[in-house]
Amino acid sequence: MASFDLVVVGAGIVGLAHALAAVRRGLRVAVLERDARATSASVRNFGFVTVSGQDGGDTRRRALRSRDIWAEVAREAVIPVHQEGAVIVARRLAALAVLDEFASGDMGRGCELWDAATLRSRMPQVDPKALGALWSPHELRVEARDALPALAGWLEDRHGVVFAWNTTALGFEGTTLTHSSGKLAASALVIAPGAAVATFAPDLARRVNLRQCKLQMMRLAAPGFTLPGVVMGDLSLVRYGGFAAQPSAARLRGELERECAAQLESGVHLIVAQGRDGTLVVGDSHHYAENADPFTSSKVERLILDEMRGVFGIEPPEVLERWAGYYPVADVRPVLDESLAPRVRLVSVTSGTGMSTAFAIGEETVAQLFA
Repeated sequence: MASFDLVVVGAGIVGLAHALAAVRRGLRVAVLERDARATSASVRNFGFVTVSGQDGGDTRRRALRSRDIWAEVAREAVIPVHQEGAVIVARRLAALAVLDEFASGDMGRGCELWDAATLRSRMPQVDPKALGALWSPHELRVEARDALPALAGWLEDRHGVVFAWNTTALGFEGTTLTHSSGKLAASALVIAPGAAVATFAPDLARRVNLRQCKLQMMRLAAPGFTLPGVVMGDLSLVRYGGFAAQPSAARLRGELERECAAQLESGVHLIVAQGRDGTLVVGDSHHYAENADPFTSSKVERLILDEMRGVFGIEPPEVLERWAGYYPVADVRPVLDESLAPRVRLVSVTSGTGMSTAFAIGEETVAQLFA
């Protein structure tokens, strides 16, 4: 029976983050993944490592640390960073007030508040009626569907991580893991199951009311212009905790409830990210269920594209791809981190911030397991 210092179950971003933290400590690591590659939440998102707008405290701290690790890993693993920075465009006076308050506080350090003229000079594609924007230099974006396989390949080739793909974890006794092809011994186990918490800990899944959030996403044809960073809009300011905590956010929410009730009901807010080929990844929406269905809605798609029309003042380009993204949510947020047995941890990000915070979470978990 093969033996490792750490065995990780799950090759999504949370699992890979723990593997990276472990090999940086000189530990021997194996990763088991039930599929041939990561196919769930980690590859169905924007690849947007978000800092500004995250909740203060641990989430923001983890986002800053994870952003730095992403920058290091991207260089070493030759993972293209497609965009750096974010522009949050304000179309309402109340939204501009939220951005002003955010920029004036501690979490706004390094950000710039652009007036309408500056916004048009930096982003001429914006709708002329836009009132201003916040520029945040802290963000970066990778193409998630490419970055995760590249990260796994780099961990294997450069750091000797052993990957067992198409291998299902069946259970554990102590720190010995039984899987579909045999057993592995380890000094510690990390189970990073995404939304499949009930597979390993059904009582825990019930206790924390684990469920799924479904997002609608699409890729649009290249519009013929280059964005200065990932673009968001007014609706984002009531979804991201760091913005929503500003005093002016209550007024903004009231306006949005009157003007955008359908968007709020479907959890729609605008994110527009751009790849090196010029195509745009656009979304998203938020629908919650115990088991989210796989179907997307043309009505919700129209709501998202309507927000894009409002920010850019143009007809959106042709939709090239459509897909549903998923991430786990629970009454325990932003991270479900549970000890299932001595030296056995289950870790699932339950706030949709896995790409933004997982590297830091991995460092914390590994440091505790191997203190």
